[in-house]
Amino acid sequence: MSNSKVNMVAPPEGVTGEGFFATKLSDVVGLARANSLWPLPFATSCCGIEFMATMASHYDLARFGSERVSFSPRQADMLLVMGTISKKMAPILRQVYEQMAEPRWVIAVGACASSGGVFDTYSVLQGIDKVIPVDVYVPGCPPRPEQIVDGVMRLQDLVKSESVRRRSSPEYQELLASYNIS
Repeated sequence: MSNSKVNMVAPPEGVTGEGFFATKLSDVVGLARANSLWPLPFATSCCGIEFMATMASHYDLARFGSERVSFSPRQADMLLVMGTISKKMAPILRQVYEQMAEPRWVIAVGACASSGGVFDTYSVLQGIDKVIPVDVYVPGCPPRPEQIVDGVMRLQDLVKSESVRRRSSPEYQELLASYNIS
């Protein structure tokens, strides 16, 4: 059996050699973006504590390319809004979002950021999607670090499959216009 030869078909002309690579540019860009998301934590309460645990060594969000937590909106592309957002805080949240460069993505972490949580009062914003568009919602009060990691992974899936030209599409411009963001 060791002396037998396996008959293999020769590859077609032009698809062999060192450095041959077959893919689409949008797939490469999506893969690079998805594995280098820099988070900007906008934490106001208990969900922020869970995010701290997510960034610590046990859960280690750094393994997803998010090890550099940025506290400057100009150097981040993933906004994590965690905790109760009051209506007075909404303009500041919107300003932080607008200062982020495109492409930018938003994760609403916890019940308060997603829907106002148990605080159905006149002073609490009933979901951050009233002021900025949200890409991923992470449920829980507060959500466990595993849930936050899962939310980041869902965002990575979205970023990988997103077209390079999506941000300049009429649909995206219409979405921003519905939030009065230019």
